[in-house]
Amino acid sequence: MHRTTVYLEPELEMRLRAEAQRRDAPMATIIREALREKFGRESSSRSSNAGRFSSGHSDTGSRADEVLEEGGFGRA
Repeated sequence: MHRTTVYLEPELEMRLRAEAQRRDAPMATIIREALREKFGRESSSRSSNAGRFSSGHSDTGSRADEVLEEGGFGRA
């Protein structure tokens, strides 16, 4: 683990201290958990969403202009 310094607004620091006291846990633990929740444990959410949804077509990439036009993309 690497050690780092974080500057917090007074309100956020008070909330962090209160949560750490409530859970009887170090503030560093609360911060690490919050960062994991925000950024995930592994790769970014963009790559984790890749391939998650299917259009039902295997040729969507090769006919992107047609697909966008069908969906009304670019119309006012």
